[in-house]
Amino acid sequence: MTGFTIAGADKVFHPAAAEIKDDTIVVSSPAVPQPVAVRYGWANVPEGNLFNAASLPASPFCTDAD
Repeated sequence: MTGFTIAGADKVFHPAAAEIKDDTIVVSSPAVPQPVAVRYGWANVPEGNLFNAASLPASPFCTDAD
């Protein structure tokens, strides 16, 4: 899956790998051993390939407040 980034406590976002396990998206990066935030499609021209069962694309989102 593309379009994901992940950050640790330093709030520096790194490209991340993402996969679906059961009904959960698992996001990780070797550069972020203790993640605190995830973003998807968080760019001016986002590229992502996350779709629901009805083939509708996911909207960009972030889990951090900043």
